[in-house]
Amino acid sequence: MIFPNIDPVVHIGPWALQFGPLALRWYALAYVAGILLGWRYALRLTRTSSVWGGRAPTATGLQIDDLVLWITLGIIAGGRLGYILFYMLMNDDQRAWLAAHPMDVFKIWEGGMSFHGGFLGVCAAIVLFARQQKIDMLKLGDLIAPVAPIGIFFGRIANFINGELWGRVTDGPFGIIFCNETIQANHPQRICPAGPLPRHPSQLYEAALEGLLLFLIMAFAIYKLKWLRRRGALVATFLLGYGLARLSLENVRNPDVGMPDFPLGLTMGMMLSIPMILAGGWLLWKALKEPIQNDAEAHEPA
Repeated sequence: MIFPNIDPVVHIGPWALQFGPLALRWYALAYVAGILLGWRYALRLTRTSSVWGGRAPTATGLQIDDLVLWITLGIIAGGRLGYILFYMLMNDDQRAWLAAHPMDVFKIWEGGMSFHGGFLGVCAAIVLFARQQKIDMLKLGDLIAPVAPIGIFFGRIANFINGELWGRVTDGPFGIIFCNETIQANHPQRICPAGPLPRHPSQLYEAALEGLLLFLIMAFAIYKLKWLRRRGALVATFLLGYGLARLSLENVRNPDVGMPDFPLGLTMGMMLSIPMILAGGWLLWKALKEPIQNDAEAHEPA
């Protein structure tokens, strides 16, 4: 099928929501939706006493409110810095462009964000906030990890709307030709970079696995397995779930143009996901070694 003619800029009726060089884009709305819904979900978890086994939640509602700003800054700064380090500096053409236009690194509205960079930015925000508030950083991570798939889901849907990060060429029944008038009009050279052949809609695969499925797995771990009572278990679940999903989907996602040839046919996404899988496996092994705290134990006097 032909990719639908979706304008990446948000319109109300015939009018584009654009103010000079700045425009309200679906990608920006995806960030807003992910952060707002994630914030509300984290608050809901703090108010659900059954998942804490009679203990006080890791953070209060007011602390979660404050943490949202820290995480937002971590997503933006980490995502942009990660894109520069992991992708632009590894690409000869983009490295030359970066040297000629150093101030353009701040133009995040023109695109160029890395999930793994954003993830590291969020980790830094959690560590700094936990130290300031004197909260166990791993337990705080357990509270925030179930929120992440919400933002990933909306982000991948926005990638699809933008017609970017498409998959490899396919002759299967789900192939999409990522070429239409809007894509050509928004490209500097007025071309369709994906070409005329059908490709895997890998953005939708990632939205389904890294977003929806991982959210459901983590909800099961929270409400059925009671893993908010196991220090580090939910952080481990996220690391393993995202890392394995991304590692597998890199086989159908088109590699970034201009990247060097990595050993064993690996892509940059694979190389950045493997440490997540290893760290997640180690954390889960460590979390499962300790017995889960039950309600009776939580109410015993000290």
